[in-house]
Amino acid sequence: MANPNVQTCPVCGVKIQGGDKVIFSSGPVGTRARLWARVCNYAQKPACINQNQEDIGSVKENDYYKPLP
Repeated sequence: MANPNVQTCPVCGVKIQGGDKVIFSSGPVGTRARLWARVCNYAQKPACINQNQEDIGSVKENDYYKPLP
């Protein structure tokens, strides 16, 4: 039986638990804001489940991807 508190995005495949806990395929757990800043903002697919600004919340500077120098 599937967990009703877990959503899986059909676009990128990440799992969102309990509203704001994002399970990436690798790396630490993140937030909807971090997911949006690193993936959804660029993918811009209609099926993305992380497009509601109220759910995403405030995106902070450290949510964006920064490559190592």
